Amino acid sequence: MSTNSPERARVRLENISSRAYEHPADRGALVALRSLRGFDEVFKRLSGLFNERALRLMFLSSSVRVSEQQFPDVHNYVRDAAYVLDLDEVPELYIQMNPKPNAMAIGSQKPFIVMTTGLFDLLDAEEQRFVVGHEVGHILSGHAVYRTMLLALIQLAARVAWIPLGYIGLRAIVAALEEWYRKSELSCDRAGLLAGQDPEAAKRALMKMAGGSRLAEMNPDAFLEQAKEYERGGDARDSLIKLVSLMGQTHPFAVIRMAELDRWIKDGSYRRVIAGDYPRRDSDKDASIGDEARRAANSYKESWERSDDPLLGTLRDVAGTAASAGGKLFDTVADRWKSAGRRDGNSSTSGS
Repeated sequence: MSTNSPERARVRLENISSRAYEHPADRGALVALRSLRGFDEVFKRLSGLFNERALRLMFLSSSVRVSEQQFPDVHNYVRDAAYVLDLDEVPELYIQMNPKPNAMAIGSQKPFIVMTTGLFDLLDAEEQRFVVGHEVGHILSGHAVYRTMLLALIQLAARVAWIPLGYIGLRAIVAALEEWYRKSELSCDRAGLLAGQDPEAAKRALMKMAGGSRLAEMNPDAFLEQAKEYERGGDARDSLIKLVSLMGQTHPFAVIRMAELDRWIKDGSYRRVIAGDYPRRDSDKDASIGDEARRAANSYKESWERSDDPLLGTLRDVAGTAASAGGKLFDTVADRWKSAGRRDGNSSTSGS
């Protein structure tokens, strides 16, 4: 990794765990799967469905790889984000000719970032820093694991669509993964803010993704009011429409992303991390699956409490009970899993 420091003073978050910025629902899934012995091997088998090397060669041949000679400013943004979030290696970034604003982190063995010209041209320098930090956050969290699963299952669901029961079962799993995917985007909006350390730039970027480049015609307070109106909802019909509109969506709606990031800033979480109050990577192995399950359920309950929708009121009551019961269940499963791991370790012999 380059030893160059950022262009302006930003707090370096040494040894920061991705748990510091992950949304509770995202963090709960990550902690649970990281604790499973043998999961890495399962993932490697799933990854075989995708040729990561072929993807990299595709972008190497058809896009522009940023460097000190090509898009040098963006190259500095990637180095800065890796420095601030204490990433082991600076990932490659490619600029792709595509008018649709988008960016993504690809791969698990050697992840890289792709940003389209549509997004690059839309944003100013500090807003680009936010987006680059967002993608570096995906890499630090290891989100490629679940995204690979989601893509594999979507392909599988398409192949077995003619089998009703099989398709329905797969669609249920895909829907759950899509919900996780949306929460992972909220996580990495926080990572983007931590990397750039410019809250106003982060908010501007999210507004532009909703309304385009005419920033002078938009107002952050009015945009947040939109989010409040959406969250408050109306009756059960509105709730049903919201649920249907999320089907197939891998990203939260722009007003929701803005509102969630604004809440994370206002509740003091952002400042606490910048001040050094955050979990370290070397403590990841001690994270409690049960505690994270409770936090995930409570995060849904809190979001539903912001709505007057009667359907969500029922779900809120269910979530409150599930938070405690689910946490105890995960604690029991985790303890049994760890005990099994210790027995396997004691019965095995050492070797090269």
